[in-house]
Amino acid sequence: MKRIATAAVIAGLAMTTAAIAQQMPVRDVSGRRHPNIAAAQRLVDQAYKRITDAQQANEFDLDGHAQRAKELLDQANQELKRAAEASNEDHDHDRH
Repeated sequence: MKRIATAAVIAGLAMTTAAIAQQMPVRDVSGRRHPNIAAAQRLVDQAYKRITDAQQANEFDLDGHAQRAKELLDQANQELKRAAEASNEDHDHDRH
């Protein structure tokens, strides 16, 4: 019976870890074209990973605040992408 319970816990942790990994912000800004924005995306990624570590260390009992912080980091990451795209558009218009 203990083996089944242990296997269930391990399977649950593996599924949770996979779900968390799938939600991580994407680093999709060119470091060559936008080094500062790309660096900000890397920092967002690092913060997201630290929050995930905190959730796991506290068995996900953080009253939803850690998850909300991760959602806000994802939003920040999307805004960084939009900023890079806006810069690209501005530069493309200057060339025409």
